[in-house]
Amino acid sequence: MRCILVLLLALPLAAADPKLIERGKYLVENVAMCGDCHTPKTEKGVLDRSKWLKGAVLDFQPLGATPPNWKKTTPDLTAGSRLWVKWGELSMLKYLTTGLTPKGEPSAPPMPAYKFNRADAEAVLEYLKSIK
Repeated sequence: MRCILVLLLALPLAAADPKLIERGKYLVENVAMCGDCHTPKTEKGVLDRSKWLKGAVLDFQPLGATPPNWKKTTPDLTAGSRLWVKWGELSMLKYLTTGLTPKGEPSAPPMPAYKFNRADAEAVLEYLKSIK
């Protein structure tokens, strides 16, 4: 088993399909609107593109009672982040297709439970991996 893992790690990574990355970018930026919560804002309230999807402190909360599991911060979504290291790519794919975390639970609010089809989820992951 160890030899197989070493061989897999030695293989060159296939270049991502630019069309797949573009599809993922569209889904992240225009459909799911991930940047609205996962990107910090400047002093003027504009999304800081230099920290795109790097995680942020939310600047909103419910008007009524705040749910006890409400998250005030959002994680960095870019590849190599703590979230990617903790979950791994397969768990990220499962999350995007089922809306469930690796523990089988839905995300804490205000995160919506997205249920992308597999092709769209893969496109989202390719886009997130492309962000420096």
